[in-house]
Amino acid sequence: MSRTVRGARVLITGATRGMGALFARRAADEGASELTLWGRDAAALERSAAGLARPGLRVRTDVVDLTDLAAIDDAARSVLAGNATPDVLVNNAGVITGNGYFWEQNPREAEETLLVNTLAPMRLVSHLLPAMIADADRPKRVLNVASAAGLVPNPRMAAYAASKAAALTWSDILRLELEQADHGHVLVTTFCPSYVSTGMFAGAGAVRMTPALRPERAVDQAWRGMLAGRPFVITPPGVHLGRAARGMLPARAWDAMARVFGVHGSMESFTGR
Repeated sequence: MSRTVRGARVLITGATRGMGALFARRAADEGASELTLWGRDAAALERSAAGLARPGLRVRTDVVDLTDLAAIDDAARSVLAGNATPDVLVNNAGVITGNGYFWEQNPREAEETLLVNTLAPMRLVSHLLPAMIADADRPKRVLNVASAAGLVPNPRMAAYAASKAAALTWSDILRLELEQADHGHVLVTTFCPSYVSTGMFAGAGAVRMTPALRPERAVDQAWRGMLAGRPFVITPPGVHLGRAARGMLPARAWDAMARVFGVHGSMESFTGR
């Protein structure tokens, strides 16, 4: 059981299913004293909370639409007012829309993707981080779920890849800023998985050397990396190969390699949830 989590207050966004629900269970199992779960579906939040009952654990649920920045402001202020400043913050919530080319998609879909995947975690951290910095009595952790798509983008997911690339860069700069400002008790980890088999990427095609991750495996890797304060958790190993090849090869050579490995065709059969 981690000393970082035992007795800690933990806030998780997108906590009703998939990796979010698994992060919540992990926090409960490791002895968190308070869990704050954010999601859009009140009934699903209540079901999640009911399944997390543990002696000494208080579970709070907040219905928050992450496409509404004012709602994030209100919910974050409520957390602070309730003396529930998190020791561990998991920015897990994410969305992806259809698999059309960028010009075929409704512009509103791109806007919602950027709101949930990029602007929402930024907005939430802007509220909570000052209080996390001020409380240096115990270690603090921020886990930001980005994506391998932010490192190795591929067609038919333009808005999603852009949102995750922005989230990835922001997250790592946040880490550097905390180090530079000597707030060493607050550590930031950026999680960059390839496809995770939660249903969010249902129908996505296989990529050579980059198998889809079981959600339990993805959460375990992210959680362990976060507790250790690792700057990045990038998984599976094939993502490192793609990242390195894209950085070293000329653009056309990388394009050819990505086609051969199935990267550029992996979203053609995507259906999602």
